[in-house]
Amino acid sequence: MTVHQNLQDLKKQVGNKIDEAREAFWQVSQDIWNCPELAYEEKKAHDRLVGFFNEDKAWTVDGHYKLDTAFRATWGHPGIKCEGAEIHIGFLCEYDALPGMGHACGHNLIAEVGVAAATGLKRLLETLSDCPRVKITVLGTPAEEAGGGKVDMVEMGAFDGLDVVFMAHPSQEDATYLPIVAEHDVVVKYHGRAAHAAAYPWEGINALDAAVLAYNNLSVLRQQLKPDWRVHGVIRHGGVKPNIIPDFTELEFYLRTPSRRELPAIRAKAERCFRAAAMATGCEVEVIFSKNEFHDLLRIPTLERLFEQNGKALGMEFITDISGSDGSTDFGNVSYVVPGIHPNFYIGSEALNHTKEYTVAAGSETAQFYTLRTAKALAMTALDLLFCPELMQRVKTEFSEIKQKQDPNSL
Repeated sequence: MTVHQNLQDLKKQVGNKIDEAREAFWQVSQDIWNCPELAYEEKKAHDRLVGFFNEDKAWTVDGHYKLDTAFRATWGHPGIKCEGAEIHIGFLCEYDALPGMGHACGHNLIAEVGVAAATGLKRLLETLSDCPRVKITVLGTPAEEAGGGKVDMVEMGAFDGLDVVFMAHPSQEDATYLPIVAEHDVVVKYHGRAAHAAAYPWEGINALDAAVLAYNNLSVLRQQLKPDWRVHGVIRHGGVKPNIIPDFTELEFYLRTPSRRELPAIRAKAERCFRAAAMATGCEVEVIFSKNEFHDLLRIPTLERLFEQNGKALGMEFITDISGSDGSTDFGNVSYVVPGIHPNFYIGSEALNHTKEYTVAAGSETAQFYTLRTAKALAMTALDLLFCPELMQRVKTEFSEIKQKQDPNSL
């Protein structure tokens, strides 16, 4: 039997291992979906996932890894006949929800994909007496929807030592890649002076005027923004009553650019708009950029090609037109420190992410077939890297070259 035939057989086996535990994976997903929790508050989801890995004593589990609602589960092949250099493969789980919508972005399914792919791969490899030396790590990464837990974890060294990292995101289609852009949040607070709006308005300093001016300043600025830059926001607090001149207003905006290298430019332009509004109205202003910015995604062609080949073998139908999506994720920051892949997968629904309809779809049994199919494709891609060392080396080379091209000062 050739190496290729052996590998194809192993890929079938890893799929079988995932199918054998499908009910356990489904229950994990359902438990997370039924109890949606916001960023950094995912205590029940965190505990459920930690409990899953603790049930199998072969995993070494750090229940509060770097962040309170993050975790790490690791497994290393115990076989004495394993040869070659150790390959360290990571799988990521997300599990935070959206305010008022629950799991409208399907993070319960992201967690399930990570758990299923890692578990299936581990259960296959531990049956082999002769295989590459491998270490599998599952990282629970909180707060993707707000704050950027992965950014915190990158800065704390959580991804150090990993050779490659995998996760997959639910969507309306199967895609090896959808555009991921850089993004930074900003909160702007205007402080004025209250006064009776009818009796003596001249005594007031109107913070709502400042907020409206800032909003309009940014609307005018769009004429001079690059076509692929985005600025969008809301007035979170606009005053109390019509007969009281507002002494406080608050806005929140997201600033997006295709590359993290362009974020400083759009930040500077937006900040001038905010401060100009304060100057015009006489308000004091606080411009508070969030601690973490999200980076664009570094694409690794070999990983995308392997995942697509494995996905097609399982019946996935990948789109070729990837235009029209400009989302952001803290996985982008991960992609700058370790090569990885962040494909999207269809879950049996045409509903759009961040809608109540998608919440329903993410909790449906229909989504299970597609979720586990994606987990199988990721596990199969991991097997390609494990049993074809030249592919792993190619991934590392591409990562170095692409990172140097995108970020010349990084190496």
